[in-house]
Amino acid sequence: MMERISRRSLIESLCGGLGSIGLAGMLAPEARGGLGLTMVDLVLILEETGRCAAPEPIVETAAFGVPLLDRTDLTVAAGQELVPWADTADVIVTAAGRFDPGAVELIAYPSVDGARRMFEVRGTPAPIADDVLAAAFDRGVVGTAAQQCGLAQRMLDMTAGYAKERRQFGVAIGSFQAVKHHLANARIALEFARPLVYRAAATLDPVHASMAKCKADEAALVTARAALQCHGAIGYTTEYDLHLYLKRAWALARSMGDGPLHRNRIGAAIL
Repeated sequence: MMERISRRSLIESLCGGLGSIGLAGMLAPEARGGLGLTMVDLVLILEETGRCAAPEPIVETAAFGVPLLDRTDLTVAAGQELVPWADTADVIVTAAGRFDPGAVELIAYPSVDGARRMFEVRGTPAPIADDVLAAAFDRGVVGTAAQQCGLAQRMLDMTAGYAKERRQFGVAIGSFQAVKHHLANARIALEFARPLVYRAAATLDPVHASMAKCKADEAALVTARAALQCHGAIGYTTEYDLHLYLKRAWALARSMGDGPLHRNRIGAAIL
């Protein structure tokens, strides 16, 4: 019980800080206490929350939940079979509908990312119209893609900095051609992903959202692999922060739809 209280206090503290600058209500109209901005504005902030691997349901609340529920005062947890942060949310949303956290049974599951506590939600949901839920899902997809870009940038920056400092054979390892190639490939993947994320934010087209998620996931995973290889053994240690970003990138690659789901959506549109 004390663990749940302390976790909720932490989430409320973090959300309170972000809420004080209006992040949660960016997509809500001013008449509802929001900022009346667009997804184009929000993805820039979400990219920064990815860069710092913020441990709370920011995308699920600001991009997915606030326009769906038309409220800015609720923390939202959203997912498919498993829902991250369901133990501290005010509202839980899955493909089945909306759940009241006080009237559900939560079954905890392990997660590769320890900051994303995963739960199976058992209960009776209130239905949500399919078109409304689909629009929320696409916003969540774009928001998650933006976070992946932020994660990729952070891992790239960390690795470039490490490659300048770590010396082997009397020189910085960043001078080795193989290391340069790894980092160049990561940078190229990120530069291809960002424009797709920004386009998807502008159009909110489902196919554009899927294209953005596919490329952003690819950029994050390519960068994660390069970062781990260039760091060597220190990249595996929990006292070095790289693992926080690696694990978040791996987890988000399966959040708001995985690669096969989004590639199928793109393929169906093409064919």
